Amino acid sequence: MLPVVALIGRPNVGKSTLFNALTGTRDALVADFPGLTRDRQYGFARRAQIPCIVVDTGGLVEHAESIEGLMVEQTERAIAEADRLILLVDGRAGLTPQDQFAAQLARRSGKPTWLAVNKTEGFDPDTAVAEFHLLGLGEPHPVAAAHDQGVVALLEAVLEGLEPDPEEAPETTGIKVAVIGRPNVGKSTLINRLLGENRMVTYDQPGTTRDTVMVPFERDGERFTLIDTAGLRRRARVEEAVEKFSVIKTMQAIETAHVVVAVMDAHDSVVEQDASLLGTVIEQGRALVIAINKWDNIPPEQRDLIRGQIEQRLSFADFAPLHFISARHGSGVGELLATVRRVYAAAMRDMATPELTRVLEAAVESHQPPLVSGRRIKLRYAHQGGRNPPVIVIHGNQTDHVPDAYRRYLVNVYRKAFDLTGTPVRVSFRGEENPFAGRRNPLTPRQRRKRKRLIQRNKR
Repeated sequence: MLPVVALIGRPNVGKSTLFNALTGTRDALVADFPGLTRDRQYGFARRAQIPCIVVDTGGLVEHAESIEGLMVEQTERAIAEADRLILLVDGRAGLTPQDQFAAQLARRSGKPTWLAVNKTEGFDPDTAVAEFHLLGLGEPHPVAAAHDQGVVALLEAVLEGLEPDPEEAPETTGIKVAVIGRPNVGKSTLINRLLGENRMVTYDQPGTTRDTVMVPFERDGERFTLIDTAGLRRRARVEEAVEKFSVIKTMQAIETAHVVVAVMDAHDSVVEQDASLLGTVIEQGRALVIAINKWDNIPPEQRDLIRGQIEQRLSFADFAPLHFISARHGSGVGELLATVRRVYAAAMRDMATPELTRVLEAAVESHQPPLVSGRRIKLRYAHQGGRNPPVIVIHGNQTDHVPDAYRRYLVNVYRKAFDLTGTPVRVSFRGEENPFAGRRNPLTPRQRRKRKRLIQRNKR
């Protein structure tokens, strides 16, 4: 499982800015006033050799009341979830009593803690961190999160001593399938139906599953590992302490899996939480199958309308196969497992360079790239750069100017040509290096003009 790193500290020290720098996103809101972050924010950080999950938190305030008290409670939950902590302080403001309160909370947790001094750009590093030795948390790390200075070194120091979790081969673990979704959509019932036994506890009440459960089984000579996860409800409704790890566990299950089956209730509309969860799966490059459960209870005259609404709201994941099933009665479940095999094969497919280049040439001939400053973008050849998800690397000239619309066009062409159903496809571009870049002509302008006249005279 991925390690979890929580960012803590008093308000307005730059925790959200550091979160964005570590995750390479803009998921956390950033503004120059304290108290902007209130809930916990989760993201994946891959900037060090070992990937991890980063948790952004609200500011810690001593003697907090009302809304600030709730923010402190959220931060305490993040500390309990985390494997390691980063205590962030403001190098320009200096050491404050609130910093000492945050440090005391970190020490009380017993979690390994690293001290990061933010906003140190333009200062001598030793001078900027000098007074923060008083916190007794070891050597402070100077960073400038807004300018991405010292961020990677800090993350590597925090993760030092951990070993990368080697991905288990499919031959030993089988196809790892994570079943995710909101509470009470039928995830455990679906797993029981696939297993043919009541392996998971099911009950007509949201939140029955408390933890991630991995269940190996074999079907038609092929091995699988099913990963059941706790349902993700809106944070405002998370009241019980046992539910506080559900987001972490689900994100770790997505990272571990080869294929993700997202289960939704046919009686409920697709909400923002469903879309966000599917977006996380796509961002992580996992093969995806969408299962609309409890379809047997939908009247036949309403099915076409509901089917159209679901497909419209999930248009951003239109590459994922859509199954309408009944986990309780088993209808459609057999086809679901066959689709899992197919999307896994697509995610792990090997594609030969000559075939990739041939498809590229046909795509360019059918639809030319746009002009850039009067010059045509030239795409020359392609090769495979990775699997799960498939990565296709295309070489050419002016590739920095390829528009997103043309990238999507190429993704669709390759998806159709190689039957890459159910898996995200990533197309990256690389420009060809100019062998004469950085080399100056030794001739003076006058000598070049004279040489040009001589060449033209000889041609006559």
